Amino acid sequence: MSSLKDKIVVITGGNSGIGYATAKAFLAKGAKVLITGRQPGAVQKAVHALGHPAEGFKADQSDMNDIRRLYEYLQGRFGKIDALFVNAGVAKLAPFETVTEELYDELMNINFKGAYFTIQQLLPLVNDGGSITLLSALNAYAGSPNASVLSASKAALNSLGRTLSRELSDRKIRVNIVNPGIIDTPLLTKVGVPEAARPHLQNITPLGRLGQPEDIASMVTFLASDEASFITGAEYNVDGGLMVHPLIG
Repeated sequence: MSSLKDKIVVITGGNSGIGYATAKAFLAKGAKVLITGRQPGAVQKAVHALGHPAEGFKADQSDMNDIRRLYEYLQGRFGKIDALFVNAGVAKLAPFETVTEELYDELMNINFKGAYFTIQQLLPLVNDGGSITLLSALNAYAGSPNASVLSASKAALNSLGRTLSRELSDRKIRVNIVNPGIIDTPLLTKVGVPEAARPHLQNITPLGRLGQPEDIASMVTFLASDEASFITGAEYNVDGGLMVHPLIG
């Protein structure tokens, strides 16, 4: 029997891509999952596709009022939760000279500030011995062109994860970080990667393929399980070896 059976799991940004695949993986292991997203229609569509016992809640991670409403709903619906996967985020690229204050604020508000206060507000609901997993990016370390704000937001998130792993250790709450490589989701197109570039991206990945959302889901479900009960403050590059490739920049 899976150690995740009947556990209560909350996934931010769970209506598509990595979040959706992770919700599906948790459900397959017997967990009860609530996903959030900014668009109620997309959230409900995902919940319908996931099936019982998946649930959804409209919440924008960059909106403090939404975060507070999420806390109130979870407290009334479940009382406590066992695992939180902070997955919601945004990726936009721009040359340093052209970055506007609006772009800077958007990325930092969603990727770092929103994640920070989501964890802070939901922390009282996390059971002692629970798990918090942060979805970051290789950009936290790699000097990728046109990613100055994205990289800064993810580096801040990783630093937060390491700090919280120490602060929350007295409650035996484990905090870990997952840095995906190049994952085959609609986000690739959104950040401007053309279809013609995919063979090159596969070639520079030592394992010779793009990652799939399920690759990340497997790591996140593992980190939330009893099998990872002695792991905290760790960062995992689920990237097919991309981080050690000399062309990462």
